Amino acid sequence: MLTIYQARDYNELSRKAANIISAQVIMKPNAILGMATGSTPVGAYQQLIEWYQKGDLDFSKIRCVNLDEYKGLSGEHKQSYRYFMNRNLFEHINISLPNTNIPNGLAPDSEAECSRYNNAIQTLGGIDLQVLGIGGNGHIGFNEPDTDFKKETHLVALTEETRTANARFFSTVDEVPTHAYTMGIKNIMSAKRILLLATGSSKAQALYDSLYGPITPHVPASILQLHNDVIVVADDKALDMIEKKGFLK
Repeated sequence: MLTIYQARDYNELSRKAANIISAQVIMKPNAILGMATGSTPVGAYQQLIEWYQKGDLDFSKIRCVNLDEYKGLSGEHKQSYRYFMNRNLFEHINISLPNTNIPNGLAPDSEAECSRYNNAIQTLGGIDLQVLGIGGNGHIGFNEPDTDFKKETHLVALTEETRTANARFFSTVDEVPTHAYTMGIKNIMSAKRILLLATGSSKAQALYDSLYGPITPHVPASILQLHNDVIVVADDKALDMIEKKGFLK
């Protein structure tokens, strides 16, 4: 089932997304949350922090698994996703850091790290709610356009489009890592519920192709059409093409 919530702007998108995440936390205090990085979910995380500080939310039994991490960056590096999650969420709520799982960017053996991370997800018992952003080329996590869907955690070579898009977080594009660890499509699709966030006109084509185009590994997010519980929260600009095609009621 696909549910789309349209937001007027980023603030409304963030609040709607935070409402969905907080409902999961309240309904299941020991839930497994799949978390995403990037600029899109930051507002939702800020809203969750605010509600926690007001005493409305308790994360003490929550466990998290993150989608991805750059290869070659330590958790202390300011552009690592471990650093991002700590600074933008984990340090401001009462979650236990040992209950937060992110691939180790400095693991000496990439294959062993992928296996370790897959086992960690399986040991937790699966993801209750997976938060996703979407790339301009339709990538989810760092699952880039490809000739097939990669099933589980794997090491991926980042496309120049993705590296260029992420260069705004680094001094130069040359500093952007060339590889990253990412959950695979099977990991993501195994989540009980998926929350996909999209903002801005640069995501309009990818969002339309993902939700209403052919299911193809050339648009990785198109696989979400086969999931039975996907919630999309997107702003007017990201939904522009879908609305023009008449798919919004």
